Amino acid sequence: MTPLLLLPGMMCDARLYGPQIACLSGRVPLQLAPVTAYDTVEKLAADILAHAPPRFSLAGLSMGGIVAMEVVRQAPDRIERLALLDTNPRAELEEVRQRREPQIERVRAGELREIMRDELKPNYLANGPLRQDVLDTCMAMAIDLGPNVFERQSRALQRRPDQQDTLRAVKVPTLILMGQEDRLCPIDRHQLMHDLIDGSILEIVEGAGHLPTLEQPEAVNMAIQTWLELS
Repeated sequence: MTPLLLLPGMMCDARLYGPQIACLSGRVPLQLAPVTAYDTVEKLAADILAHAPPRFSLAGLSMGGIVAMEVVRQAPDRIERLALLDTNPRAELEEVRQRREPQIERVRAGELREIMRDELKPNYLANGPLRQDVLDTCMAMAIDLGPNVFERQSRALQRRPDQQDTLRAVKVPTLILMGQEDRLCPIDRHQLMHDLIDGSILEIVEGAGHLPTLEQPEAVNMAIQTWLELS
């Protein structure tokens, strides 16, 4: 079976996909590609392609989805299936780009935990029984990755290209999935991606915000299995 390559979001690692890895292990060859080593989306995508199988399915959440779109732009013939979760095909808005600068300065000054707690994490999740557990996982991932990764990823997001033309050219089976209460990447971004990719499926997960893989793992697992034609 074609390997599935998973790209995590900003300040996230394999724990972001823990429930999906548990569900798919033994059924699909899985590979997680970090998006931590470079400060541009283009370099991150090129590095992923240098280490990826010749042909693969590709799923990315948030920043992972942004990098996934660049992977598709650079090597469309290597992608068998595409899943874009809680992400955004557009270049970063100027006001968001400027908002990152004081965050970077505070993180350089040793305030990564405070930035994650006060400015980023409150926007992530829907209210629900798993909210605190997921927030704790997010904090643990961020602290483990550290301030240098935060700065590189912030720079990559600031400089990212618009990928709408890339998506118009996609011809492979594509899943567009989002948490219904995602305030970081709202529904209009996902409707846009759905409209750009002919034949794509748009899946909206109730009771989830920006991280449905952890907030509503069973619903996400079902959607991914259907996308992979495992169900």
